[in-house]
Amino acid sequence: MLNRKLAAEATGTAFLLIGVVGSGIMAERLSPNDVGLQLFQNAAATAAVLLAIIVMFGPLSGAHFNPAVTLADWALGSFPRRHVLAYICAQITGAVVGTVVANLMFDLDAVNWSTKTRSAGHLWLGEVIATVGLVALIFSLVRTGRLRLVAGSVAAYIGGAYYFTSSTSFANPAVTIGRMFSDTFAGIEPASAPMFIVMQLIGLVLAVGLIRFVYPDTQAASNP
Repeated sequence: MLNRKLAAEATGTAFLLIGVVGSGIMAERLSPNDVGLQLFQNAAATAAVLLAIIVMFGPLSGAHFNPAVTLADWALGSFPRRHVLAYICAQITGAVVGTVVANLMFDLDAVNWSTKTRSAGHLWLGEVIATVGLVALIFSLVRTGRLRLVAGSVAAYIGGAYYFTSSTSFANPAVTIGRMFSDTFAGIEPASAPMFIVMQLIGLVLAVGLIRFVYPDTQAASNP
């Protein structure tokens, strides 16, 4: 059963990165002189793919696709510690594979290290806010027994957060790692990635504290 869950996490995360990176490449080609339109296309495609993969894999693995979600699930007492590392490894592997596939689909080198610098205090703050919001959203729904709303709510949040956060809402360490492998619209240079991940983990801690205070009782489910 665990192997099936790990396959779902890896596959789902791969499709997420194919959506993020692939739509970024397509947006650059379709609208080369309009960055705002590129961002809209990238956000819309990412939100749509996210909705689809949560619906597809949620009943099997919980549709984490994000080490921050897995760690939050464990910290809140709903996920076994022995499976945390395996889930995170599956998510990171899927993210890298998904980015490589996106590169190949658009006739680029399989690995094309990003040179896009994303290193500034306001971007780091954006990642904290993006991650707090995402994790708090998921587990507020989980702890109030509204699992049917997770897919649409998460997709809507990420689509919106592309615009209301300065960092365009990575909010996911696996996605951050995957996006290093493509020097395209959605990329992030390897030197910028560690601080993004640190800020995401800070956001995770803040979100877990918030959920424990606001929703201290788990009502219905063990997986987001």
